[in-house]
Amino acid sequence: MPVLFARIPEDRVGVLIGSGGRTKQEIRTRTETEIDVDTEDGEVRIAGPDADPIRALKARDIVVAIGRGFSPERAMRLLKDNTFLQVLDIKFTTGKREKDALRRIRARAIGTRGRARSRIEELSGCSMSVYGSTIALIGDEEQLDRATRAVELLLKGSEHSTVFHYLARARREAAVDDLLGRAPPAPAPDADAE
Repeated sequence: MPVLFARIPEDRVGVLIGSGGRTKQEIRTRTETEIDVDTEDGEVRIAGPDADPIRALKARDIVVAIGRGFSPERAMRLLKDNTFLQVLDIKFTTGKREKDALRRIRARAIGTRGRARSRIEELSGCSMSVYGSTIALIGDEEQLDRATRAVELLLKGSEHSTVFHYLARARREAAVDDLLGRAPPAPAPDADAE
């Protein structure tokens, strides 16, 4: 039986467990796993069936997504095939800065009344959560690529309109590729990889 561990912030433990344990039980039922939560330190133990270790991985991703600020309903999107979780550390992209700078950078990703976040979700197809010093994304591979690039552009100081135009163009190109039955272009190789 594969056993995985995750740690979530203490203030998210109640969300993971849910009212009367409903959220935890739903994750257990839908992934066919056993989930034990240490309410003192936020450590979560996930044991999955031997026949299908992917279920344990899905359960762990759902737990981590809830820990990164997603509602349980949005985190359950990870149960779909070819849907993944990606967590970006704002400090890694922007460098270590003081708390006021981190607050401003987070505000850029969220936008006034959440409009930037909503627009990124709409144009990329990803779900997005900003929590602490991380930005978490849920989507398929193409959606994650577009959303990650958009978030990185925002964090590096690009104007919101530039980022939204990039996302709109990428979405149109993906739609045309789908209509024509073309595979998306392969990413350019890294110069460092040689």
